Amino acid sequence: MENINKVSGDILKHTGVDVSRCYQCGKCTAGCVLASEMNFPPSFLMRLLQTGTADNFERILRSNTIWLCLNCENCVGRCPMEIDIPKIMDYLREQSLNKKKLHPDAKPIVAFHKSFLDSIKKTGRLYEVGLIAGFKARTFRLTQDVKLAPKMYLNGKLNLMPEMIKDRKGLGQIFVKTIDNPKTKNK
Repeated sequence: MENINKVSGDILKHTGVDVSRCYQCGKCTAGCVLASEMNFPPSFLMRLLQTGTADNFERILRSNTIWLCLNCENCVGRCPMEIDIPKIMDYLREQSLNKKKLHPDAKPIVAFHKSFLDSIKKTGRLYEVGLIAGFKARTFRLTQDVKLAPKMYLNGKLNLMPEMIKDRKGLGQIFVKTIDNPKTKNK
């Protein structure tokens, strides 16, 4: 019983979401467009969290489910209890990274996320060429989609030089307070 309280308590503390409120109606899974691709569909993931066992928590952190969730909130809209599963997924992703339990299929997703944030941190906007370069460097998928770049450039979809926001110092402070903060940084 102590494990159940620990897992549920940690989730409640960090997300404000009480997993015990789920009564397994399955509407979240029925509305999830990626449920068939996940190791555990949302309703089953909720059940695993409700058990509170260390083994089940470990299974969740090592699963691809938490990385495939789009945070589209279809599950929340369908849930009679309005349980915020995307908020739980964000917490579980953070835990997976912190505890180094990353599913192998999630590595490109994490690489894309880091490349995206690097682009925003440096320019204040999304710089597609920088995003692509960062992603390719992290994943070594150097030739993937290489034929698309010239066509996108000719159609005006890729700028070789990034646009910069005016208050980059202010933006830097946001990163210092959140992502670069050792208390919140994923290791």
